[in-house]
Amino acid sequence: MKSKNIDTVNTLYDKFLGKSVNENLRVVCIRAAILGFLFHLLLCFLYQFELIVFSDKTSGLFDSYLDSLYTPFSIFLAYEVYELIRTIPKSFTNSIGKQFEIITLLVVRDILKRLSDIDASVSSSIDDSITTLGMECVAFIVLFWTALFFNNVQRNADVNANANEELTKFISQKKQLALLLLTVYVVVACYSLSTWSYALLQGDGSTNRMIFFLDFFTILIMADILILLLSYQYITDFSHLARNTGFVLSTVILRVAIASPGISGAILFTLAGCLGSSVLLSGIIFGKKASSNFSESE
Repeated sequence: MKSKNIDTVNTLYDKFLGKSVNENLRVVCIRAAILGFLFHLLLCFLYQFELIVFSDKTSGLFDSYLDSLYTPFSIFLAYEVYELIRTIPKSFTNSIGKQFEIITLLVVRDILKRLSDIDASVSSSIDDSITTLGMECVAFIVLFWTALFFNNVQRNADVNANANEELTKFISQKKQLALLLLTVYVVVACYSLSTWSYALLQGDGSTNRMIFFLDFFTILIMADILILLLSYQYITDFSHLARNTGFVLSTVILRVAIASPGISGAILFTLAGCLGSSVLLSGIIFGKKASSNFSESE
């Protein structure tokens, strides 16, 4: 009976989160990003030559040609979230690394938007904007390095070919969680898009990273904690449990950073990247020492 349930979960996972679905969705997102970029650029062009008129609040989306980059990056971010959900059953480290990749792209999108605002601004507030821009660039470097570090470690990790029954069950539980998270993702994305579109039609064109990502990362943290609790059934090694707890702490900081504006958000992003990298590096160093001591004792 348990084997049948696992087969059902695997079938559903392959149907909605499998490799073929992911490849098709990737092609669709790339094409949508190109079309979205061209369409947004056209609107910016028409606005610059006063061929179309927007309200004062909405015009912030079209008053610089750099604003057109916001659309393709938003589409790529939506795809990366889908990729994140796919990685949940693979490994906890892989999932956390993907979260840092998403936040890195999110910070890049904020930097591009801030550059477009500076480009269009004629006020004395440019100095404050440049200070915030500098801090966000530092945060981007730290987050980018962290994402690459996680990706490199996961790529070089030894694959355990001897999957036992407990590991198979754990992976099946994470696939069930991924399928549930995919449903939540679609619901939250539709809600965020509809509320933002309605506000845009009402003349409010404000854009910030809290749209969708604040709600989704709140739910994602709950999923990370649930995975951590489930892992207690199969992992008794303190170093792995402490490492995964440290990873969850770094994602909580990421979530707080999303809701924090300006320099404070950039500092929190930097802190989360430093914490995640330090925890991963500590796990690698002490893991090697433990293996070395084990070999010597043999």
